[in-house]
Amino acid sequence: MNTTAEASTHTIDQSRPQPLRRPTSDRMIAGVAAGIANYLGADVTIIRIVLAVLTFVGGAGVPIYLACWLLIPEEGSDQSIAGGFVQSRQTRSL
Repeated sequence: MNTTAEASTHTIDQSRPQPLRRPTSDRMIAGVAAGIANYLGADVTIIRIVLAVLTFVGGAGVPIYLACWLLIPEEGSDQSIAGGFVQSRQTRSL
């Protein structure tokens, strides 16, 4: 009888993974770090530190944050800021 294997199968979450969204609460600026932390199941402080380090070491944190802000939809919305902009441009040209 392998109780470890049985226990590990019961601890795995069988539900669908949560979609990547920027929450409307627990924000500092636009909710990017909180959304990534919720999606990965990590601490939001660690994500914020990683983004800050990337900003000060090479400057990659700012474009990554801006890209995530534009591409990750807000909680309660099905479309990101960039997706809404593209859709409005498409409907305007028709």
